[in-house]
Amino acid sequence: MQRYYPVVRVLSLVILMFGLTMLVPLLLSWFQHDGAESAFDEAFVLTVGTGFGLWWVTRREVRDLTIRDGFLMVALVWTVLPVYAALPLVLQLNLSFTDAYFEAVSGLTTTGATVVVGLDELPVSINFWRTQLVWLGGMGLIVLAVAILPLLGIGGRQMFKAETPGPMKDSKMTPRMAETAKGLWFVYVLISIACTLGYYWAGMSWLDAIMHMFATMGLGGFSSHDASFGFFDSPAIEAVSIAFMLIAGCNFATHFLVLSQRSFRPYATDPEAGWFLLVTIGSVIGIAVFLDVHEVYPSFLEALRFSAFNVVSIATTTGFANTDYALWPFFAPLWMLFLCSFATSAGSTGGGIKMIRAIVLYKQVYRELARAMHPSAVHPVKIGNSVVPSNILFAVLAFGFIYMVCIVSMTLLLSFSGLEIITALSAVIASINNTGPGLGEVGPANNFAGLTDFQTWVCTVAMLLGRLEIFTLLVVLTPAFWRK
Repeated sequence: MQRYYPVVRVLSLVILMFGLTMLVPLLLSWFQHDGAESAFDEAFVLTVGTGFGLWWVTRREVRDLTIRDGFLMVALVWTVLPVYAALPLVLQLNLSFTDAYFEAVSGLTTTGATVVVGLDELPVSINFWRTQLVWLGGMGLIVLAVAILPLLGIGGRQMFKAETPGPMKDSKMTPRMAETAKGLWFVYVLISIACTLGYYWAGMSWLDAIMHMFATMGLGGFSSHDASFGFFDSPAIEAVSIAFMLIAGCNFATHFLVLSQRSFRPYATDPEAGWFLLVTIGSVIGIAVFLDVHEVYPSFLEALRFSAFNVVSIATTTGFANTDYALWPFFAPLWMLFLCSFATSAGSTGGGIKMIRAIVLYKQVYRELARAMHPSAVHPVKIGNSVVPSNILFAVLAFGFIYMVCIVSMTLLLSFSGLEIITALSAVIASINNTGPGLGEVGPANNFAGLTDFQTWVCTVAMLLGRLEIFTLLVVLTPAFWRK
């Protein structure tokens, strides 16, 4: 067991840092006198105390983390931190551990699915904590750890490689991994400030602006109101949200390059950005026309307004809603659920298989068709001007296969447990893609509170698999991983 002490040491420091993030809602609770002070007091002491205790025991176990340690570290962070994130919810809202852990996992994985009802009546600090979890999970606490822990003598390259979404993980924006992580967080914070100001300018209060900025930048969909954006009923607020959901759905490495080079050229050369915008905006217009043809709204402009907000929200795996789109003709919500599986870019805060993998899979299918007609011809799979190496191509194909296996197997589990098939399938897709609302009993007008404990745990595992892009979690569960 001692060989895992260096991993536990790093984990203890991450838990300590996570405990410090509780100070913000704790101070807000004290200032607002909202009745949640003791819940955050106790949660803070338990979290920081545990982190310090683990660090004290393992403080002399200092060595660089191996790739195996990196996988274990990432898996531990995303399964252990929700335990501490759930503490204020258990202490204040009297949720069961299952529901509180689900809510915490939903926040940190930026899913936005909730089991909490009566959001408008919750203490403001609890809503703030829920949305803050989305913001922290958006770029990833591991990336934050990579930026800070080198100062404590801990190399972070392995953790960063295991955490970064997408198939091409070895590309670096700056020579040093810590500088890369700091660059990502600088861009993330800068855009977050702009989003907050945009919401406030559009008519939100400062607190609502900050909380909805958290959920928008993390593409997590938590709101402080049961009606989500329907509470505001404001085209201006919805326009701000659409703009920043699209920004957060793009690769943050590309945003970093745009800022550092002071040029918009990186957007043009990004192989995903164009497809992401084309598919999303094309779907907005297509569904608006579809709704107008079916006379769901009295005018095309109104259909376009509701289509734009809800399609962008689901395509970017955010999960906000300003209407119950489950009542639209079935093709529309079904297409939106399909979009959330692939639309966002790798390196964004969104979920799904990512647009880059969808492009690679499409080009591989096209290559096989061309090869069938011209067996002797050479047809390399290219992204931009670069040929995709065989190892990445095989990894994408394997990911696509295991992604479908996970969806089918967990849908069968939920169906076996008693859920009707539309609810079961959409709950799994919404969970594994970190989208939030599904259809049926877990649609935008409902939530996940009606699920049994078993069904809730299935969705929780799906959220973790989606956030860790499946392989990071599955590799830790293989017997070969634990052999010396």
